Amino acid sequence: MTKTAFDKIKAGLDEAKAYLDGSANKRAYGIHVPPKVNVKKIRTRLGLSQESFAQTYGFALSAVRDWEQGRRQPERSARILLRVVEREPEAVKRALAKSA
Repeated sequence: MTKTAFDKIKAGLDEAKAYLDGSANKRAYGIHVPPKVNVKKIRTRLGLSQESFAQTYGFALSAVRDWEQGRRQPERSARILLRVVEREPEAVKRALAKSA
């Protein structure tokens, strides 16, 4: 390995370390952190149990429990659906209804 390659790798590792330990300016990296979704707030506002909420909107019950207990955050597609459920729950129910 050449000294130039080594220096570039070392510089990258130093930057990563600074980012992780909080000494780097994280805004300089342009990392987007999506807003969190308060699943429990959405669910309780709709007056649904965890099981009913999961069943009504097509989520796994275990995922709803994990989101509410802070063990996991919803993935991007789930966050999008949760935002729509928050604003237009009846529209989502109609869209997910089984056709006769």
